[in-house]
Amino acid sequence: MFDKKQLEILNQELDSSRIKTRDKGNISLSYIEGHDVIETANKIFGFGNWSYSISKLEHVSQEQNQNQNQVICYKAIVQVLVHSENHTQELSREDVGFGTGVAKTQADAHEGAAKEAVTDALKRAMRSFGNQFGNSLYDKTKNHQANNESKPTTNYRQSSPTPTVTNVTTNHNRNIKQSYDPYEYESLFKIGLDVVEQNGFLIVSGDDIFAKKDSIKACGFRWDGKTKTWYKQLEEGAA
Repeated sequence: MFDKKQLEILNQELDSSRIKTRDKGNISLSYIEGHDVIETANKIFGFGNWSYSISKLEHVSQEQNQNQNQVICYKAIVQVLVHSENHTQELSREDVGFGTGVAKTQADAHEGAAKEAVTDALKRAMRSFGNQFGNSLYDKTKNHQANNESKPTTNYRQSSPTPTVTNVTTNHNRNIKQSYDPYEYESLFKIGLDVVEQNGFLIVSGDDIFAKKDSIKACGFRWDGKTKTWYKQLEEGAA
């Protein structure tokens, strides 16, 4: 399917100059930009030898933040097709992405959320092709660097050994490494919520957590009426 030169490039380490970072919800996220992914695909696979299509684009939630801005979340599913040079073979990859638009008007918030969801899904689908599309950024054993500066360590507070808790608080002196990908919950960070790891579970903390239920449910969390918490079990092998 891929020639020797393409395989060599795909397996190379990701150039640190392509890695960007941004802070969300008191954590630092490492990522590569959408236009970078498209340019890299053009260089490795060639113009006309790959394409992507939007399989699904869904509006999943709408909130209003403390600044009276509209906060709208979208979910997208994107399929990527990569062809061999003579178009006799093809590989298909598909993944889901989430996007959040924050703006004064609903129209602008919808536009931002939809575009971000599609870009996120595209990047997640492309990462299955290797390091050049950011797959190595998901390897927690590697200390990635962005712009020649060390990536800050993202950490979460752990609780006593009980699966559900009350009065969840966030420790901003984080010194325990997280065992999941925080980028998946960026939509929650944008509406002022946080995600705390506690004994194999993820717990949502912050103000008005029930009022923001649509955004929380869209990320796969469930409501525990007894303890008044949103929770989600960590996948096995995530740590």
